[in-house]
Amino acid sequence: MMSGRTSSAEDFSHASVRWESNMCASSLSLSDIQQRIHGVTRFLSVTLSIADAHTVDFYTRDVWTRFVAVTPEEVLSAVSSGGDQQGEPEPEAKDEPRTTFGFCCETKRLVDIRELLQAARAHSLPGLGVCWSREELLQGLRETGSEGGAAPAETGRSDDGAELETDEFMNSKKSHEVQAMSEVVACLAQRCGVKQVIDVGSGKGYLSSFLSLQYGLRVYGIDSSSTNTHGAQERNRKLKKFSRVYQKHSKAARARGEAAHSPQKELGVELKPGANDDSGVLCGGIMTQEKEKVLTVLSDVSPTTNPETEELFLSSLSVDVIETTSTRIPPSRLSEEERERRKRENLERKALNRGESAATVFSPLTSYVTAETELRELIDELEDAVMVGLHTCGDLAPSTLRMFVAKPELAAVCSVGCCYHLLSEEFDPAAQECLHSVCGFPLSRYLRSQSCFCGRNARMSACLALERVSLGQGIQMESLFYRAVLHVILRDHYSSYKSEKRVGKVYSKSTSFVDYVRRALRRLELDESKLTDDDIQSYHETHRPRMGEMDAFNMLKVTLAPCIEGLILLDRLCFLKEQESVSLSALVQLFDPLLSPRCYAVVGLKSCDDRITSR
Repeated sequence: MMSGRTSSAEDFSHASVRWESNMCASSLSLSDIQQRIHGVTRFLSVTLSIADAHTVDFYTRDVWTRFVAVTPEEVLSAVSSGGDQQGEPEPEAKDEPRTTFGFCCETKRLVDIRELLQAARAHSLPGLGVCWSREELLQGLRETGSEGGAAPAETGRSDDGAELETDEFMNSKKSHEVQAMSEVVACLAQRCGVKQVIDVGSGKGYLSSFLSLQYGLRVYGIDSSSTNTHGAQERNRKLKKFSRVYQKHSKAARARGEAAHSPQKELGVELKPGANDDSGVLCGGIMTQEKEKVLTVLSDVSPTTNPETEELFLSSLSVDVIETTSTRIPPSRLSEEERERRKRENLERKALNRGESAATVFSPLTSYVTAETELRELIDELEDAVMVGLHTCGDLAPSTLRMFVAKPELAAVCSVGCCYHLLSEEFDPAAQECLHSVCGFPLSRYLRSQSCFCGRNARMSACLALERVSLGQGIQMESLFYRAVLHVILRDHYSSYKSEKRVGKVYSKSTSFVDYVRRALRRLELDESKLTDDDIQSYHETHRPRMGEMDAFNMLKVTLAPCIEGLILLDRLCFLKEQESVSLSALVQLFDPLLSPRCYAVVGLKSCDDRITSR
């Protein structure tokens, strides 16, 4: 049976029905999702050739001429205007080619860029109308929690009642993601009446620590890297120490309008003038110069976000925890009775802390997780829980959803995937990953019945960030241009070159195109004496006038990126819709795409009755 219930199974079930009926305008059936998937796959069957073209082959295979029948200037102009430029209607040509989504039905080349852009918008997730907003989800969860007898999950409060400011110990992107997602996870846990969270692919533990400290949840963070889990454990330990003092001081500073308290006093460190020695250690307390620097910054904190304060507070999490005793007597000078007394008090204090805060623990675990992983073998104290994943790479995101469906102890899931290029595809003829394992795409029975696949280059395109590129951020065109021209040189002069060898990150270290080529040839272990500097530079000068083609072509890829990502996410949503045990499933936009391009979460909940009967 489930523990930590805040409402009866009957109340939970009735509240679920009331919520789902209230949210019917936003909820889509399985057939609705399948219809939208059908539309996206039809669109991509015509346009995917652009997304699947590799930039490395751009000049060696004359990619622009093969796929596009308009000028680069037309493409860039249409993309910059969003495809909505209005002008004088052109007279209809008698022999105007028939097109599908802007592609000529006969030549299969792009002839109408505006038609393509409009179709791409219509087949992206916003255009399909399949996503909930974060606010809609939170409202529904809280209303259900209230009706079912459970109080809504409080947001933004630590265990001492202070509001944690994540932007003081995380960068702006991570702070935005952790705050937005943790509130949703806390509401899911509240609605399901559970107190445990399993964070798959927990990495450095930012989300896990915040859920534990801020919402009183017991969090198990599972990551395949022992370095990550060890670092997360240390970071969480230090964060708990620093956050209380920091929040107390920050609240006092806001109330007075100035930072009048001394954090040094609050931490119990006695600073004595002239007591520091050459090593930077203070005799009156144990403090290095680095720790003193951190405390000085904390004493000047203001209610507004300060990037320098943010960076230094983040760095403080890697500094040894500051001792809070003013004068320290060496253990060798303590009497036997005093040592025994202190040992007894420490054990009693630890036992008390475990009893009071057993539900507010973050436990990092090291394990490689697949859909077949037995959670109870990893977690002895496992109860019913919410499974979460913040930017889980490649196949880990679909594995998380498979685990949610298969494990009766998992009451809800909130999964944000990333790194689509690392997904394994069951039906990709060019891939061999899935011969003896379960693949990440497709996940749903619907798409598997169609043997659907995208291809690695298309999945790479899905990782592009349309919103950022639209503002002039994201694509480093010169490095792509250098790599494509290098491929021409390799074709012309190094016929024995094996394409599976990687050039690596050479561009960032290069001072010119000639230097780039020299470094690349050495990396590939090729004879660079075949070419003079003038030979190399001539390739650059020959292809430089065609750089606009590459720029325009990559903008077409960016335009198609949301549609490919949409297909991958719709497949995951469809998978949950196909499960009888899942009472609610949705795609939710959790993050601002400018701050966090992989902004969509797949959210699912099981009915209480199904979870009880499955035990």
